[in-house]
Order: sequence, then C-alpha cells, then structure tokens
Amino acid sequence: MTEGHDVQALSDRDIHVYETVASQAVEWAGGGAGLGGIVRASGLTEEEVRESLAKLVEHGYVVPSGDGYGLGPHTFEVEY
Repeated sequence: MTEGHDVQALSDRDIHVYETVASQAVEWAGGGAGLGGIVRASGLTEEEVRESLAKLVEHGYVVPSGDGYGLGPHTFEVEY
C-alpha cells in the first residue's frame, strides 16, 4: 500500500468500482462485497472489475475480506 493516497491516480472505472464496493458494504452492514455482486452492480465485465480491484487493492483503497472485498483506510469521501 502506498502512503498518501492519490485519488487522481484512479480512473473513472476504478472510482466506479470503489463506489460499488462501498455501496455493497453499506448495504450488507459493513460486510464484504463479493466479486459477483460487484460485477452485477457495476455493470462492468468481470475482467474490468478484476483489473480495477487489483489496482484498488494495490493502493489500499479496497482490502480482501473473506470471500469478497471491503473498504480500506481512505482519505476521501463518497457521497450517496
């Protein structure tokens, strides 16, 4: 994980996947978001979601959580 997250380093697709993980985590009361649910909710292909998740995990925005993904420590907010 890199220090000092730079949200500008993320693509629009990465931010969309991050927002999807966040909404899934909120919907499931802080639980992890599974890959299938992220794919369905995002409207992206599984390959696109996997690529974005890899980047988000690398930068620490998303963390593996059981069979899914949860939010890592972050320095920006997502409004709903």
